[in-house]
Amino acid sequence: MSAPTSTPPTPSATPTDVGLRRGVMSGPELAAQAIANIAPSAVIAFTAAAIFLGAGNSTVYSFILATIVILSVGYCVAVFAKRHASAGSLYTYVSKGLGPFGAYIAGVTLLIGCWGIAAGSLGGSVSYMSQFLVAIGIPADGVVAQIGLAILLGGLATLFTIRGIRLSARISLVLELVSVTIILILLVLALVWAGPNAWDPSQFSLTGVPISGVATGMVLGILGFVGFSSADALGREARNPYTAIPRAIMWSAVTVGILYVFAAYTQVVILGDGLGASANPLEDISTAIGMPAWFAPILTLGVGASFFAVVVAPLNVVGRILYVMGKEGVVPERFGRTHERHMTPHRVLLVAGPLAIALDVVMLAFGVHAMDIVVWVDTFGTYGYMVAYSLVAIACVIYTQREKIPNALVWIAATVAVASMVYVFIANVYPVPAYPLNLITYIFLASMVAAVAWYLNLAKKRPDVIAAIGKTETDQMNGVG
Repeated sequence: MSAPTSTPPTPSATPTDVGLRRGVMSGPELAAQAIANIAPSAVIAFTAAAIFLGAGNSTVYSFILATIVILSVGYCVAVFAKRHASAGSLYTYVSKGLGPFGAYIAGVTLLIGCWGIAAGSLGGSVSYMSQFLVAIGIPADGVVAQIGLAILLGGLATLFTIRGIRLSARISLVLELVSVTIILILLVLALVWAGPNAWDPSQFSLTGVPISGVATGMVLGILGFVGFSSADALGREARNPYTAIPRAIMWSAVTVGILYVFAAYTQVVILGDGLGASANPLEDISTAIGMPAWFAPILTLGVGASFFAVVVAPLNVVGRILYVMGKEGVVPERFGRTHERHMTPHRVLLVAGPLAIALDVVMLAFGVHAMDIVVWVDTFGTYGYMVAYSLVAIACVIYTQREKIPNALVWIAATVAVASMVYVFIANVYPVPAYPLNLITYIFLASMVAAVAWYLNLAKKRPDVIAAIGKTETDQMNGVG
């Protein structure tokens, strides 16, 4: 940043910033932010069936391996979170090991990840809320109705994130708890219905495990965790951030991993070979065990609520990363200001939220199915997460080496994390996927080219900004919050 002048600027010449609200997020609320960003209910609804096609009865191993990989990434993030608190998330952490350029790339790719997941999940929320309304007799399956739902749900998500981090986190927590509870009730009742057949040791047998299928399934399992570290963007707003944030990151990953394994196990027990052909495994389980007709709409509502929660949670992260970037001059300074009353980065959210809505509205208007929006836009976001997670793992090794922090476990975790992220990225681009997924890679690369061009422009015209990248930590933030 440029050196201060000898005469301090007058208050009228310096925009004031009330800052983010300090120390208001409890441990459970931090975990709610992390889990809502994952949307486990939405993942449970589809992912096990997709993995079963290749992994068969070994589907649970794909989820176990995915959980190990995510815990490796989480460990690297936690190493930073124990020592640095910021609203900048991985953008700030990566600067400690890879400097300004690495931090900038991590920040951009994390923004792509968070915004992409939010915009894509809005499509999922529209799809399931539309199905729920139709199930209770309200016609909402037409294009016009779905566009209306996209505007309504996206608008509510934006409003909640602006009104306050505690409000948005609590809404996400309630929605995800309701959704997970509905699904757990179904799965537990299904195992009770299965009787002695509920125990299936063949799912844990190492004999005849299809290694290739399990590895491919692991890729899908990893994608089901993206966004798990989102609590790290709440460094200013968390109570005891140096303890609470690392704990929220690791325990949310463990909890969701266990949930995935249990859900996959139960789906295989009840549906057997029919799981791979099932378009809606949870609904098929409900039918198979004779659940009453009124349960299906509730199940649909639960999955829709989960998708809505994952619209809210990533927008919180987008707002805070761009808020820090605005303070450091990477993006226009006006984004480095918070709402005077709500103390949230409202200017960022009033751009990011409507952009997500606009994308979904345009795609729906052109006849794209709402669930295709989930697949296409989430894929774009996932590319961002893979790069950001790789960078934070590499940065963690360099940082601990330089600071002389014991890092044997860091080396192991980083190696697992980076190798897995590279494998996931390759698996998503080769063999070349069918149209239009094949275009997503090029859109992502074009976005990165534009981002690098902006960085080079800053390096040429504002070297002071480059020097400040990733250095805004909680204790250095101005404001009264």
